[in-house]
Amino acid sequence: MIFWKIIYNIILFPSLLIFGILGSIFNAKLRNGMFGRLQTFGTLKSFMDRIGPGKTIYWFHAASHGEFEQVKPVLAGLKEVEPHSLAIVSFFSPSGFKNVNDKHIDCKVYLPIDLPWVVHKCFKIVQPKKLILAAYDVWPNLIWTAKSMEIHSALFAARFSENTTKFYPGVRNFYRNVYGCFSAIYTISTQDHERLLHILYPTGQPIVRVLGNPRYDQVKQKSDKFTAERTESVLLRPKRLLIGSIHAEDEKVIEGSTVSLLNDIKDLLLIWVPHEPTERNVAAAESFFQSHNFTTARLGYKNPNQLDARVIIVDTIGRLSQLYWDGQIAYIGGGFSTGVHNVMEPAIARLPVFFGPKYMNFIEAEELIADGGGFSIDSGTDFYIGIKQLFEDRNGFLKASYAATNVIHRNLGSATRVVRNLIHD
Repeated sequence: MIFWKIIYNIILFPSLLIFGILGSIFNAKLRNGMFGRLQTFGTLKSFMDRIGPGKTIYWFHAASHGEFEQVKPVLAGLKEVEPHSLAIVSFFSPSGFKNVNDKHIDCKVYLPIDLPWVVHKCFKIVQPKKLILAAYDVWPNLIWTAKSMEIHSALFAARFSENTTKFYPGVRNFYRNVYGCFSAIYTISTQDHERLLHILYPTGQPIVRVLGNPRYDQVKQKSDKFTAERTESVLLRPKRLLIGSIHAEDEKVIEGSTVSLLNDIKDLLLIWVPHEPTERNVAAAESFFQSHNFTTARLGYKNPNQLDARVIIVDTIGRLSQLYWDGQIAYIGGGFSTGVHNVMEPAIARLPVFFGPKYMNFIEAEELIADGGGFSIDSGTDFYIGIKQLFEDRNGFLKASYAATNVIHRNLGSATRVVRNLIHD
């Protein structure tokens, strides 16, 4: 382990840090994250001064806004069992730090810079009972320092794809020395469990259990109040295609086919949701659809059914999960660039879900495809044909709609299992 600590702290992380500093000159997100991390210790110190000593504190970490959807039901469940405990939640991405506001969070910070003395200083002032990470954002010094300070560390919703680079010679040895320092790791599936054991072999292992993905529970909880209001058949909704979390790479593939669908299906409506609804992106979408003679309107804070336009463009954050209940079919972006975004929210709203080819690290997308509720496309032609066929085939549409929702219901209960094991392990 000493060898890998030297390699990481002298070569790997300094290189990453230099890249981040240089990148922050040109990228606002990197810059915000960098400045935010410099304020983390001060925020933690102020929080500890305010609450005083002797408190039970759990430190949760999520990479971004999306990963917090996995943390949220676990955090809520833990607070229900231990109502007097306090929760610090750290984020790597500005999208999480800026946009997550949850009543169960007592202190919100950026993840400390992953230097051993910085992490040690933060842990020393907080003295958390447990460090709890969601999914994949694992930083070596965070875990190594927790182990050296005898802080229980747990990783839940852990996912290890079949073609992960963590199996490569040398790389596997490095990750064995990282994952082997956790106190407990809870994987999503038995396949993830087996792959993790392969990484850990033959060293001593943390507690390893298969507990599922709490994100399913969060999606269900978010939809419950909306479901009560939208109990009618999905076929009774407007014939509306919802294209959500769109990246520039998605636009290049599906924009032309989207226009073709609107031209060929005369009663089809569209909701277009940029991944980042900046004025520039919203205006570009308006210009594109207006150039093809479609009426457009910005959603703002209205209901889609209040707007008389063929194309509605979403210009605010936080509306997407509810908007799915106003549509019949969804396309989710990211699958042609960084990886597909949240496919579970449209699935619980009973929508067949289309997405690009980069979904291999997303078990929920794989399950949707296997059950017939999800469809991966490689081209605009695939997009056009797949969506047009579902709109024209009532039985095929209903079968896909049911399959999408069934994937969610089949996977519920993970959050409760994770909370139970966090308390007892």
